[in-house]
Amino acid sequence: MFSLSQLANTYQQFHDTSGIKGAPIELYAPVNYIMSLGGKRARPVLCLAANDMFNGDLQQALPLAYAIELFHNFTLVHDDIMDQAPLRRGQHTVHKEYGTARAILSGDVMMIHVYEYFKHLPDAAYRQVISVFNKAAIEVCEGQQMDMNFEDRQTVSLNEYLQMISYKTAVLLGASLQIGAIAAGASLTDQQLLYKVGVDTGVAFQIQDDILDSFGDEASFGKSIGGDIRQNKKTCLLIRALELATGDDKAQLESYITNNDIDPEEKVAAVKQLYLKLKVVDAAEAMRLEYHKGALDALHSLSLSADKIEPLENYINSLLQRQV
Repeated sequence: MFSLSQLANTYQQFHDTSGIKGAPIELYAPVNYIMSLGGKRARPVLCLAANDMFNGDLQQALPLAYAIELFHNFTLVHDDIMDQAPLRRGQHTVHKEYGTARAILSGDVMMIHVYEYFKHLPDAAYRQVISVFNKAAIEVCEGQQMDMNFEDRQTVSLNEYLQMISYKTAVLLGASLQIGAIAAGASLTDQQLLYKVGVDTGVAFQIQDDILDSFGDEASFGKSIGGDIRQNKKTCLLIRALELATGDDKAQLESYITNNDIDPEEKVAAVKQLYLKLKVVDAAEAMRLEYHKGALDALHSLSLSADKIEPLENYINSLLQRQV
């Protein structure tokens, strides 16, 4: 059994030698540009970890892990175009570096190559993997559209928000674990438990991100605190605050959301004070812990010994106890 750091290093070696090559170079240069920008690589590591837990073939699993990371980065290319984002991981986004038309086309070819990497599987496992992957890929797109819809709505319920982040972020983590388990021949019960591990981890991760964006340490977090507040982004904090606020608090909060002439720093400070007054941070943290516990409970329900489970448990804990 490999350690998580060994799996991460092995994946990185495969990643570094698996750039998509072809002509015209103008099509493939943006692909390898986005794939080289780094990131946490959580999805491929989870895929390899699940495969290793069930004594799978690492060499067979590596192309699957790369396919999942390729898909994830494809979504980032297109998301950045939709958001008109200038930076990704501290570097120019693909459409800023290469132009929007090339970014769209390169994203399209990334999506097609995902299926090429999945072809390394035997037929029976291939059909199962494609079914799991397609469901997750569709839900990622649905989650993105939900997020876009929320921008034009005055009110969003907490349940709607949880479904959105589940689709947009969490289901691909669940699919990563399940695909690794399928390739190793795990039972359907264990596959489904691992899927829940990934989804609950992903939801907890996003809730934590919402909290850190407003209350994290700026030096550790790596970006300006309060970005979500400045953009009126409907996070779990804002949604709960709008539900709980009454009287002057509600009027003040709604004023900060609708008035574009307020100084951004004043807005961030005032909204944070309202969040603390309404105890929405405590509520969000309790919800994060609930999903974290759900992930660990599912993990410990697997038909595996404790020593098999421990590396993944430690990895999940590291993801959900971060300050960045």
